[in-house]
Amino acid sequence: MQQFCCGYTIAVVKHLYYGQTTCTDIKPLGDRVLVKIKTAEQKTDGGILVPTTAQTKPQGGEVVAIGEGKIVGKSKVDISVKIGTQIVYSKYAGTELELNGSKHLILKDDDIVGILESDDAKELKPLNDRVLIKVAEAEEKTTGGLLLTEATKEKPSIGTVIAVGPGPLDEEGNRKPLSLAPGSIVMYSN
Repeated sequence: MQQFCCGYTIAVVKHLYYGQTTCTDIKPLGDRVLVKIKTAEQKTDGGILVPTTAQTKPQGGEVVAIGEGKIVGKSKVDISVKIGTQIVYSKYAGTELELNGSKHLILKDDDIVGILESDDAKELKPLNDRVLIKVAEAEEKTTGGLLLTEATKEKPSIGTVIAVGPGPLDEEGNRKPLSLAPGSIVMYSN
């Protein structure tokens, strides 16, 4: 309802909310997910404090809210994770925001790389068309026996498949399985 008084338009509202927004107040739309970001390591294993400029940006967190999914073709596709799931996501994905003093991220379901329930990377469960590969070790010496420095070592582009996601969605919203299996040796590009 609007009222006019002394040349001003005044809006009358029934309820105003003052205070902090909580995670339960936010409902992501469509195929979006709200993630509470893990805090960056502030100390090394030896106990040395790491300045904020040298801390690596976390790429994992806990799902605190999910959208209703998306429509692909004539099918409704649900979000691939549930609330409470620990995930790993793409490095530059999403929109950062702060809720209750904690950093959160709203990102698309497709930006979630996989589910990681422990700190062991071998336990990662890739999502969609993602594949977890154990990269081959770089050669330490030349064929003549000379030791190579880190700068001169060739970066391997071959590895062993550890885990495979369920596959991409087709035009109808059905999963198309990947033609890889754990144990396969593959060549990849960065």
